[in-house]
Amino acid sequence: MAKASSNGAFELSVKQKEPTLVPPVEETEKGLYFLTNLDQNIAVIVRTIYCFKSDSKGNEESAEIIKDALSKVLVHYYPLAGRLTISSEGKLIVNCTGEGAVFVEAEADCAIEEIGDITKPDPVTLGKLVYDVPGAKNILEIPPLVAQVTKFKCGGFVLGLCMNHCIFDGLGAMEFVNSWGETARGLPLKVPPFLDRSILKARNPPKADFPHHEFAEIEDVSNTTKLYEEEMLYRSFCFDPEKLEKLKKAAMEDGVLPKCTTFEALSAFVWRARSKALGMKPEQQTKLLFAVDGRQRFRPPIPAGYCGNGIVLTNSLCSAGDLLENPLSFSVGLVQEAVKMVTDGYMRSAIDYFEITRARPSLAATLLITTWSRLSFHTTDFGWGEPVLSGPVALPEKEVILFLSHGKERKSINVLLGLPASAMEVFEEQMQF
Repeated sequence: MAKASSNGAFELSVKQKEPTLVPPVEETEKGLYFLTNLDQNIAVIVRTIYCFKSDSKGNEESAEIIKDALSKVLVHYYPLAGRLTISSEGKLIVNCTGEGAVFVEAEADCAIEEIGDITKPDPVTLGKLVYDVPGAKNILEIPPLVAQVTKFKCGGFVLGLCMNHCIFDGLGAMEFVNSWGETARGLPLKVPPFLDRSILKARNPPKADFPHHEFAEIEDVSNTTKLYEEEMLYRSFCFDPEKLEKLKKAAMEDGVLPKCTTFEALSAFVWRARSKALGMKPEQQTKLLFAVDGRQRFRPPIPAGYCGNGIVLTNSLCSAGDLLENPLSFSVGLVQEAVKMVTDGYMRSAIDYFEITRARPSLAATLLITTWSRLSFHTTDFGWGEPVLSGPVALPEKEVILFLSHGKERKSINVLLGLPASAMEVFEEQMQF
């Protein structure tokens, strides 16, 4: 039975077996595999979990089936069986060694329902469902793919994945996991991977034709660093279709904007709310960063199945005073400008900017919004039906807010974030409207 910890909270107990390596079932290409500058920019570890439970099928063979399918799908996705290293140019590159992905079987001492609300990142509980490579000092010591299958007493199981963002963006990761599921069900791949990333290499000579404020270092004149010494609280706020509609109406009520999307209205709203919650001074510059999918915006568009990062960070800079003193339409307008900015020229310029400067986006006085609400992770099926739940284990950085789709028809959006306790109180107040 899962035991309650001393403060009465639920404590998940998971027994992990020894990790094994799963190489591709057939011989695959060896050698160095190029990663683009868009891949270099976001080399963070992303941990996700998928919970499965079927009324007609127990979990006895779950680990075996998923492991077997992994060895087959790795033939198509062979860079995942390699290891990250540093190229002669000082950049991340994959050494395709064929060593294999890390795979761990585990058992939990309770029913899957007992882990509670996974819509809220909970690194302590959910972290036990993803294997951490012991003693890894940096990302080079963590294989590109680490998988753990945890069986629960109720016949359900959880697949926990640990992947490096330099290998996949959200869409690429989703296509990979769905391909893995198709392989487990004996089906051909709906979207075979397009592995050649050289289509997004820097131009020669590189030229940055646009300003790239996403890299700008902003001075923390409001001393928000002090706030972050407080205890961090993690919360999730659900915006149902009604609330989202109300937000869009509020953004357009002064007649400044002819139209506005759900993403634009919600992003602007949380940017303002968070800036207020962190007590930013009116003169404090603040930056909004978010990823735009460039797959259809590149000229020519990127081929289907492209499995690297096809996303480009765009940004908006503004003083906290302007953000908070103006109506919502003002900040929505800033978000719209940032979206419009992302053209083929801008994206190629961003790729070249990194080539010239090797700069990484700065997160000082910044909010980075990551949108998973358009990703169909919930369609993954290894033979036990679609996941009853899926989501991230933790937020990668304190500056990140995550948008996840929610509810039966995925029409609601869950906004997940972490803030210092006193700031969270102010943020929560602003969510009531």
